[in-house]
Amino acid sequence: MSIPPTSLVPTTPFASILNFRDVGLTINALLSTSPLRPCLFYRSARPDSASPADRAALISIYHIDSIIDLRSTTELINQANRRNAAIPNSAVVPHRELRVAEPVKIDGIKYHEINLNGGAFARALLWRLKFSSLAKLLAYMALGYRDEAIGILASEVMAPRGLIGLAQDSLDYGTSELRDIFLLLADSKNYPILIHCTQGKDRTGLVVLLLLLLCDIPVDAISADYMASERELASEREERLKEMKNIGMGEEFASCPAEWADEMVRYIEEVQGGVGRYMERIGVSQEMQERIRGTMLE
Repeated sequence: MSIPPTSLVPTTPFASILNFRDVGLTINALLSTSPLRPCLFYRSARPDSASPADRAALISIYHIDSIIDLRSTTELINQANRRNAAIPNSAVVPHRELRVAEPVKIDGIKYHEINLNGGAFARALLWRLKFSSLAKLLAYMALGYRDEAIGILASEVMAPRGLIGLAQDSLDYGTSELRDIFLLLADSKNYPILIHCTQGKDRTGLVVLLLLLLCDIPVDAISADYMASERELASEREERLKEMKNIGMGEEFASCPAEWADEMVRYIEEVQGGVGRYMERIGVSQEMQERIRGTMLE
């Protein structure tokens, strides 16, 4: 099946939340059938700066019960800086002050903050550095230069891995975080759910891909939904490119490669043994998988 990547994907209904869409409605439109229930599972970029009207709409129109935030502490700090919060640039925030970096939360919505690029994933990337680079990175972190430390990791490890390689690393090393996400998805009381990272493109895209594979959605439709993010994020592309360049990462990281979904599905099937086996291995039982399918599928 060949599906145009963006022609059937609804545009975001919000003025101040980028890359927002109903995943079920989007997939149904792409397939011209209705395998998924709409109004249950949404994806977007960060909603931190949502206008009062858009914040109200998330509750009164979309009835969002839960938000799953996949961002790192550094991203939360940088976003807080953009909101003119009282956090110095490149600051290392002690554990007792992590509340300062919290996103602006919307009353009436439950928040689940799961850093998909933390824990074992971060350690795996660090151990790919040369010893001298690792020492320099640790020195930067000790002195409080968080962004400079991330620049070393980005230019020497993340850029060579590329979006596909990093997504594969997330599958390999982000198992506890992905398990926690899918345990939330297995509980019907958490819906409707909005999931996001910073752009709502790659980490969000990986979770959406796994969910749609569980629901037996064709890869062409998964790819079209993923690639729609490039259009939806066009308004901040230039700013994002500057950010990427500053830490040594290329244009690919502000884009949605056409081969991303195909390569991820191939990796899951050939290396992980398929999405069902992968889910069981990370702690999402067959019974939980069935509960997710029972919630999402018509």
